Amino acid sequence: MEDPREYPLRSVTTLAALVLLVAGLTLLAGCVGTAGPPAAPAAQPYKVGPPDQLVVTILPDPIIERQVVVRPDGMISIDLIGDLAASGRTTEEIAAEIEKRIRRFKRNARVTVALFQSLSAQVTVLGEVRSPSTFALERDTRVVEAIGTVGGPTLFAAKSRIKVIRHQDGRTHVYRVNLSALENGNLRSNILLLGGDVVVVPPTVSATIGYFLHGIFFPLQQVLGLGAGGATTIVTGGL
Repeated sequence: MEDPREYPLRSVTTLAALVLLVAGLTLLAGCVGTAGPPAAPAAQPYKVGPPDQLVVTILPDPIIERQVVVRPDGMISIDLIGDLAASGRTTEEIAAEIEKRIRRFKRNARVTVALFQSLSAQVTVLGEVRSPSTFALERDTRVVEAIGTVGGPTLFAAKSRIKVIRHQDGRTHVYRVNLSALENGNLRSNILLLGGDVVVVPPTVSATIGYFLHGIFFPLQQVLGLGAGGATTIVTGGL
């Protein structure tokens, strides 16, 4: 017959084994399925998409200048010619199309199209950062800049195990970024981000264990009335 005094020890041992299992799985997850930094993407002309904002200027006098937004259907509207397909085109291609169609109404027309605000290419930064969010890539942005844009890593961030998840050419690629190395001058993993990238900053092993234990004990606190709310109720009732 088992000694009841062994039950608490067995529970602690079981809990310790679970914690070690979680820590091991966390480290394993950080090592599997990741790749080194990708080759720098070849320079590609920016292709417009919804809801980018453009500035269209049509010369000569009288000058027509309009700020337009690419609609969800990929179209923009221009004076004299009406709707025009913009999505998937460069600003130069859009300008050439406008110039071709507007010559019926404006002799010797010269058209320029400028990107006023890029909103179609976005990245998302999640995890142990101060303000997780999604924002537009309005210029070339690398991982360090993206993390800085959302307030930087928290104290619980595993800075050597940051990941960039990218869906490209029908496949999902995961790249490892070592922010600790970047801070020491090794810029090798400071990769250039592309629209649609997701940057994940995971917690440290100790933080993961803390979150795990919190998930176990917090419900017990509520059931047993040991939470802050329960303590306040008891003190107030005694006055």
